[in-house]
Amino acid sequence: MTALAAIIARDLTLALRQGGGLGPALGFVLAVLVMVPLSVGPDQATLQRLAPGIMWLTLLLSVLLTADRIFSQDLEDGSLEVMKTAGLWLEGVAFAKAAAHWVSVSLPLAIIAPFLGLLLNIDAGRIAVLLLAMVIGSLGLSMLAAIGGAVTAGLRRGGLLATLLILPLYVPTLIFGISATSADLGPSGSLPSLLVLTAVTLMSCVISPWASAAALRTYLK
Repeated sequence: MTALAAIIARDLTLALRQGGGLGPALGFVLAVLVMVPLSVGPDQATLQRLAPGIMWLTLLLSVLLTADRIFSQDLEDGSLEVMKTAGLWLEGVAFAKAAAHWVSVSLPLAIIAPFLGLLLNIDAGRIAVLLLAMVIGSLGLSMLAAIGGAVTAGLRRGGLLATLLILPLYVPTLIFGISATSADLGPSGSLPSLLVLTAVTLMSCVISPWASAAALRTYLK
């Protein structure tokens, strides 16, 4: 457990020093939120209706932009090989690196995005539910991103392939995330979708380390 905490701390330190993927991802979010009103039109009612779906799609694509960075650098510099040789549980390493990605990229985006949704005239009464749903869903997004990142870690320019692999896995999170934040019945009406979204995230946390470790082993033979 101490070794896994050290891996998380190491990745967070590197993300802080190198900028990680948060800067480009946040830039992408801002670009989308500026361009969407120009493409959809100035109708405030239309923007308000579309805002939750646009925010979720923007979060999803922003996380995808950084998926290929989760393992590729450590594979190139031999860090993963050292971890394996040291006897660390590869599934735990994969979980730790996905958790570090969540804390450094997905979680900040999930916290910032709902407030940036005000640019799309989002209903202020939905921000709290949107924030909760995005925080829950963002963990699942990072866990699933780790699978694609592990599969393409040893491939040059594997970002596009990682996106194609992960995108279908994001569908349940996208559906129930939008359902929770688009409900017009108040917090109680959003609860069933939030519970399913939580279940999907927990399932991702269980499946991701095993799938990621299996993919990484093909590069570490």
